Amino acid sequence: MSDIETLKKNKPPFEILDDIYRWADAGQVNPELLDLAKWYGIYPQRPQEDGHLMMRVKVPAGTYSSDTLRTIAGISEDYARGTLDVSDRQAFQFHWLDIRDVPAIFDRLERVGLHSRGACGDTVRAFIASPLAGLDAREVYDVSALGQELDRVYSGNPEFGDLPRKFKVSITGTPELEGIHLVNDIGFLAHEVGGEVGFDVWVGGGLGAVAHLAERLGVFIRPDEVVEVAGAITAAYRDHGYRANRKKSRLKYLIIDLGVERFREIVETEYLGRALRSGPAAPTARFGGNDVLGVQPQKDGLNYVVVATTVGRIDPARARRLADLAETYGRGELRNTPFQNILIPHVRTEDVEALSRELADIGLAPKVSIRGTTIACTGNQFCRLALTETKARTAHLVDHLEPLLADLDVPVTINLTGCSNACTRYQVADLGFMGANHLGEEVYMVHLGGSIGEAQRLGTRLKGRVPSADLHVYAERVFGDFQRNRRVGESFVTFVDRVGADRFQPDAVLGAVPA
Repeated sequence: MSDIETLKKNKPPFEILDDIYRWADAGQVNPELLDLAKWYGIYPQRPQEDGHLMMRVKVPAGTYSSDTLRTIAGISEDYARGTLDVSDRQAFQFHWLDIRDVPAIFDRLERVGLHSRGACGDTVRAFIASPLAGLDAREVYDVSALGQELDRVYSGNPEFGDLPRKFKVSITGTPELEGIHLVNDIGFLAHEVGGEVGFDVWVGGGLGAVAHLAERLGVFIRPDEVVEVAGAITAAYRDHGYRANRKKSRLKYLIIDLGVERFREIVETEYLGRALRSGPAAPTARFGGNDVLGVQPQKDGLNYVVVATTVGRIDPARARRLADLAETYGRGELRNTPFQNILIPHVRTEDVEALSRELADIGLAPKVSIRGTTIACTGNQFCRLALTETKARTAHLVDHLEPLLADLDVPVTINLTGCSNACTRYQVADLGFMGANHLGEEVYMVHLGGSIGEAQRLGTRLKGRVPSADLHVYAERVFGDFQRNRRVGESFVTFVDRVGADRFQPDAVLGAVPA
C-alpha cells in the first residue's frame, strides 16, 4: 500500500478533527498525520517549511447569502492576509493560515452554513450543483434541494471517508447548457422522458495525466432515487476501486477495465438490491460547457447577473461590496459557478443598468467576454505540485485578449493549470495550457480544441511548448487566426476540425516571435 493508504487504515480520516484542535492548542501540526487534515480541507502550502496552510471551504449547492460572503471576507482579512479565491468546484479557498486560527475559522464557517468536511482528501468532494437551479427557463428540474441533500448526507460521512482517491459529483437541471458531468465521477442530468422528469446518470469522468470522459450508466432514475444511487455508486467504487497505485485509482480506471455495463450490474446487485430502469440520454450541452454570462432572464421575469472574477481572485473589499449589491438589487443571495464566477439572482429589469454600473466600478462588470470563460488553478504561488505560476499570468493574458476579442460573437475558453493534474480542466478547453518545466524555464504544453459542450471531447495535445513569456502572443495569434478565417457562426472547435490542428503547433504560431 502507498503511505496514504497505510495512514488511512491506521486512523479513519475524519477522526483527524480532534487532532486538528490539539494542534491548534499546541501551535504545531503533527507532520506524520498532516495529510489527513485534507479531509477537512486543509493543506500545507508552498513553501511547506514555513508552516502556513491553505483551506478549501465547501458551499453546499453553490448558494450562499450576503451575510455569508461578509463572513468569508472577514476570515480572509483576519486570518488569510486578504487572500480569497473562488474555485472551479464552487468552493472558496484561503491561504496563509496558521493552525492556531483554524478552530476560529471553523466556528465562523459553521455559523453561516459553510464547512470544509471533505473539501479535499480521498472522499466525496464538493458537489457541483447548477448555479442556474430554480432560475433559468430552460431547466427541467430545480436541483437546489438535491444539491443540499447530497452535501448533507455525504460530506464528512465516515462511511465514505476512505475511498481509493478523490470522488467528484455534479448535478444539473439544464443539461443542454452544461457539460461538467463529463469530467466528474458521477454526473446527474435532469431531463424529461414521456412526460416524466428524472435523471440520466454518467460515471467515470476524470482528467489528470490520463483523461477519460464519463460514460452513461444507461439509466433513468426518479429524483427521489438520486441520493440513494449516488451512495450505491460511491460504495461500489470504495469496495471495488484500485488502491495499489494511486495514479490509477480513480473510478475512471475501474470503468475502463470493467465496462460500464458490468459496473452497473455491480451497483444494482450488490448495493441497491434492484435493477434500475433503463432510459435514453439527456440532451447534453450545446452552449459550450461554460457559464451563461452577462445578464440573463429568469423564468419569473427577474434577471440573474453573472460576475467574472478574473481567474477566481476576489479581495475582501470587493467581496463585501458584492454582498451589499446583492442585497440592494437582489434578495441578498449569491452563487458560485464551476467556472470561478459569481452569480447574483433575482434582479429587476429596471435595476440591471444601475447594478451593472456599480459592478463595473469595482472591476466586476457583468459583460460577456473571455474574462468569464477563462479559469486558472492555484499555481506555484501556493501549490506544492504546480510547476508554473498561473493566477497572475492568466489574469495578464485575459487583460491582453479581452479588447482584441471584443467583437467575437461565439464564446472561446481558456483553461490553464500549473501541472498535469488538471485542476482546471485543461484538456476540455478551446485552448488548454498545462504548466511544465523545460531546462529550468516555465513553459506550457498546449491542448487544442477540447470541449465539454458542443464537441464533448478531449483536446489534441500539440507538439512543442509555449514559453511562459510568449503565452499571450500565442493565444492572440491563434484566436486572431480564428477571427479572420472562421465562417459565419462557426465555433472554435469546428474551425480547428476544418483547418487542422497542425496549423496551431507552437513552433508554427510563434516562429516570428523575436528571440
